Amino acid sequence: MNVLPGKQASTLILTALAGAMLLASLGVSIATVALPALMRNFNATLPAVQWVMLAYLITITVAIVLAGKLGDLIGHRRVLIVGLTLFVLASGLCAAAPTLDVLVLGRVVQGVGGATLMALPISIVHAFVTRERIGSAMGLFGTMSAIGTALGPSLGGVLIGSMGWRAAFIVLTMLGAGLLIFAARVIPAVAVDKSLRAASPDWTGAALLTATLILYGLGTVGGQSNTPMHSTLLLVCAAGTLVLFLRVQSRAPSPLVPLAHLRDPLTGTALLMNLLVSIPMMATLVIGPFFLSFGLGLNEAGIGLVMAVGPLVAAISGVPAGRLADRIGAQRTRMAGLIQTTLGLIALAYFPRFLGVAGYIMALILLTPGFQLFLAANSAVIMLGASQAQRGLLSGLLGLSRNLGLMTGASLMSGVFAMALGPQDITGTAPDSIAQAFTITFVVIAGICLLALILSWCVRPAQSKQYEA
Repeated sequence: MNVLPGKQASTLILTALAGAMLLASLGVSIATVALPALMRNFNATLPAVQWVMLAYLITITVAIVLAGKLGDLIGHRRVLIVGLTLFVLASGLCAAAPTLDVLVLGRVVQGVGGATLMALPISIVHAFVTRERIGSAMGLFGTMSAIGTALGPSLGGVLIGSMGWRAAFIVLTMLGAGLLIFAARVIPAVAVDKSLRAASPDWTGAALLTATLILYGLGTVGGQSNTPMHSTLLLVCAAGTLVLFLRVQSRAPSPLVPLAHLRDPLTGTALLMNLLVSIPMMATLVIGPFFLSFGLGLNEAGIGLVMAVGPLVAAISGVPAGRLADRIGAQRTRMAGLIQTTLGLIALAYFPRFLGVAGYIMALILLTPGFQLFLAANSAVIMLGASQAQRGLLSGLLGLSRNLGLMTGASLMSGVFAMALGPQDITGTAPDSIAQAFTITFVVIAGICLLALILSWCVRPAQSKQYEA
């Protein structure tokens, strides 16, 4: 019989789960600053070393739903511990990689582990946190993710500058090993729904979803090094495998993604909004440095300081955002977050153009808490309506929608920025033209966030039978 732990034990469990979210986001961001060093060390091209990032991001996107589903089937704690073990072993392989190919392989395995670190904490926390504190827990997870994003480039820069690129992966190995020991000691097992034990994972669906996401990843993020025709062909193939995947899911006895969840007004809309809001989140990270460098003339150190403002504000505002969701309700908080995010994106489109670096920082300070309000509240809206047997799956779907948005933001919004710049190379473009292209791009991105706001207004939690249950 499972007994909910006391307050002190709950705090330790929440600490371990928050550490998992921190480690997963650190795995994404710490490698970004290693790419130039990898080009020099392995005498490789930029498209080749980009796969150190792409391998991790695509693998997480592919594996995150399956990780959540396996948690529902065989136990959330068990899958999390296995994922942590994989993450540690893969980080060690990356640190010792003799070739770039081995490093990319290590990042693939690391991504499988990272998927469990992103998917399982959201589902595990429900067993140890009261319903009234779910929003606060989601806010804490958002804070840890933001801290990992902010800490990665600065920590990686110090480590790589003083000890070489392998030091970044050695630190990931050590942090992962420490978290593995801690999590194994403090996180108790949660009973698995007996009706699910006889069910086997939907491996056919998993294979088709994997193919769909890999093709989509190659056609968007990975397709940037290819011709437009090649990228279009990959996206058409991704659409074809997606159709097959949906057909298999509609007939499978234990589908990987039950289509009923996507048809539910609450769940389907919340997942779509999660995808839409993730697009500007990634666009600010990808497009921002180009504008700060070529439009405002900052050096690398200056860019790093300005870019750190967003994650720093996110780290400060994450827990208060969750508490607000607990206090006034997830739907109201989600609406407030989307309104603030839309206004922040409009500010980011215009403030830097007229106020320079100060305007950029002001816009980030306005924009980032809006992200945190939305993320905490939107996760709470979905998870509060989930049964124990569905929590792993739904947390996996949240991660999947987020990563699809990140991939789309990195590719399509970069394409919008490039189109706004015109055919000339950015290094030879006048700062005023770069600023104009930046404004056009973020007006488009603000329109995407406005669409999410309209969806949130039209489909409210009370309309969902799942939520009412």
